[in-house]
Amino acid sequence: MKHSCFPLLVAALTIFPTQADDESIPGPFRLILPPAIPVLTGLQSNLYFENAFLAVNPANLTVDVICRRGTQQNHRWTWTASPDPDKRDVGIHPLTLELRNQENAIVARASTSLQVLSRKVVSESTTPKSVLLLGDSLTNASVYSGRVSELAKEDAYPFRLIGTRGPGAEVQPGGGDGSGNRHEGYGGWTAHRFATHYTGIARGGEYKKCGSPFFYRDEGEESPTLDFRRYCREFNEGNPPDFVTILLGCNDTFHATDDTIEERIDLMFEHYETIVSMIHDLDPATKIGAILPMPPAATQDAFGRNYGSAQTRWQYRRNQHRLLERMMETFGNREAENLFLVPAWLNLDSVHGFPKEEQKAHEHSDTSIMRQSNGVHPSPEGYRQIGDSVYAWLRSVDATE
Repeated sequence: MKHSCFPLLVAALTIFPTQADDESIPGPFRLILPPAIPVLTGLQSNLYFENAFLAVNPANLTVDVICRRGTQQNHRWTWTASPDPDKRDVGIHPLTLELRNQENAIVARASTSLQVLSRKVVSESTTPKSVLLLGDSLTNASVYSGRVSELAKEDAYPFRLIGTRGPGAEVQPGGGDGSGNRHEGYGGWTAHRFATHYTGIARGGEYKKCGSPFFYRDEGEESPTLDFRRYCREFNEGNPPDFVTILLGCNDTFHATDDTIEERIDLMFEHYETIVSMIHDLDPATKIGAILPMPPAATQDAFGRNYGSAQTRWQYRRNQHRLLERMMETFGNREAENLFLVPAWLNLDSVHGFPKEEQKAHEHSDTSIMRQSNGVHPSPEGYRQIGDSVYAWLRSVDATE
């Protein structure tokens, strides 16, 4: 069954631009929003302001959200759309975010559209949608994938994850209830590794020793090849997946500087496009979600805990924001190719969505304080926010079929 909002959803993609509406507004803050944000009724959506722009001290700016829905709070805009048809939340709602300085002058402005769908499953099909989640350690953690499965099960959405890793990898696929938490997540991996790395060990075992799960070398062949058809034959009953999401970028750009970030991104995109082509060469109808890269934890404490003095949060944040900009430019506006942006980064709380640990303020202090303890890996609560966004994207794209 077609979703009644589909014609509106397509039109909205071109109504509200990503960059500042008024190009004459000065400011180096590089405010960026996606063309659209998928929203499901009954599922909280957030826009954490500091994820959307770049500033050494965001506290020097104030934010104004212009939207007829939701609530503006200190650090975020938040909304849980109502399933009540009388509320008329389902549909398209414009949202504009303005940054102002201490003189109340607008220094940056960007707009997007909230594409609100009913969470109620409206489908005559009982065939489960197959979904492949591909990524680095954020996917390997198996938490946002678990959240996606949990939401699908709650909604009785015909759905199953495929993959060779995760706590559900050894379990046979369920009957479309979202059971079986599986994926292709590998800690420390890059787009280059997925597209080129072959060790003869894949689809199981220690991830540091594994080659890409999509590489095969048949007997008598000199070189291995990417063979997504064979992968799907072995792990998806011979069918191409209905959806694939890709969450990469952290490792691709981690050690970049302002002088090297562009070449690092160029290399990442070369191999990212190889992955996209591999999937679409099998079936151009597979919908690929390019998940935009996640923000880091809010404090340098988290980076000091993990990396000593080898990395600053500010450099990582600059790298991540530049990758956001480049991904929007390169992978945006390609919906006709079944390549979509997934704006999960806006929904992740960099303050309360990352691990913390209690420490003494210093050696001679009796005061204990909480410090963030991981720079790039969210807490379970943060991962679940990512899962909410990924699930909202899956449901929104599925509704357009």
